[in-house]
Amino acid sequence: MRGFGFSKFKPNQIPKGGFDELLKLFLELLNYTSGDAGEALAWLNELDKQYNLTNDDYGMGDFIDELKQKGYLDEDNQNGEFKITAKTEQSIRQSALEEIFGKLKKSGKGNHRSPQSGQGDEKNAERREFEFGDSLDQIDMTQSIHNAQVNHGIGDFMMTERDLEVEEMDYKTLTSTVLMIDISHSMILYGEDRITPAKKVAMALAELIRTKYPKDTLDIVVFGNDAWPITLQDLPYLQVGPYHTNTYAGLELATDLLRRRKTHNKQIFMITDGKPTCLKEGTRYYKNSIGLDRKVVNKTLNMAAQCKRLKIPITTFMIAKDPYLQQFVRKFTETNGGKAFYSSLNGLGEYIFEDYIRNRRKTVR
Repeated sequence: MRGFGFSKFKPNQIPKGGFDELLKLFLELLNYTSGDAGEALAWLNELDKQYNLTNDDYGMGDFIDELKQKGYLDEDNQNGEFKITAKTEQSIRQSALEEIFGKLKKSGKGNHRSPQSGQGDEKNAERREFEFGDSLDQIDMTQSIHNAQVNHGIGDFMMTERDLEVEEMDYKTLTSTVLMIDISHSMILYGEDRITPAKKVAMALAELIRTKYPKDTLDIVVFGNDAWPITLQDLPYLQVGPYHTNTYAGLELATDLLRRRKTHNKQIFMITDGKPTCLKEGTRYYKNSIGLDRKVVNKTLNMAAQCKRLKIPITTFMIAKDPYLQQFVRKFTETNGGKAFYSSLNGLGEYIFEDYIRNRRKTVR
């Protein structure tokens, strides 16, 4: 008789000592503690007690000493508090990039181009016969020689123009992106942490652009009751506040930032889990969290339409599944002519990376 056998769960990815393994876990914990090094170390110490991460040869004290020696931690001599350094901030971004970008199945050459072929900047996988005007560096000599051998034989080897095969070239494009992150209180409601995955995706996208596409620009805007820009260095410390959701203010600021950019391709990515519930009228905040407030919704839709007139598509990444919220997002997307993804937290990074790369494939006119 067949049945089920049960055993005690043992996590597969718990590190077993050593600086590099503990550093990975420490960087991951910093995402959840919003850059609070002391809290992250306290959590790490508790995990060590439960899973025996360290041993008699290398303990938590050794790990902390090495963090300081290698420039990952600074210690305040007056109160003994630990603070992460710029090196740690960059390591968090790189770790997020490896975690998210490493999951993508299509991340090699050919994903960051425009669809127009010809005398471009970057090779792609397409091949065709040589045509007048093609440059010599486009010729695939190995394949051309192979063609000549097949067409004319090896004994009396010759090569004609028809044997030459060239690699297509694509034009690279420059893109200016604003990433909007909802930091309203709902991002941590109902026992689900939504801000940490959003933060991690933002850090990974920023690191991708900084290292692989340095001519592109990325601005990051957070929005609650108000909207304000944050820097790359602010991301690890980002926290949810006791805010409502002023989507209008976020879009208004994002549009203003993109107006200053001289690039041809502009786009807004918005990560949110809820509806717009707030507007600012002078010094007064108009708020309504019950249902979809007509006044707030109409003004937000008007802003989406204005972005469309400015040729700024908005891609909304919705991390909530309420049908009436999805209905609003569909209306918002239709008004702007953009796109919407109804994503789980686990798939958020892959959606954003694929869409960012896809959106850069603009026809050069």
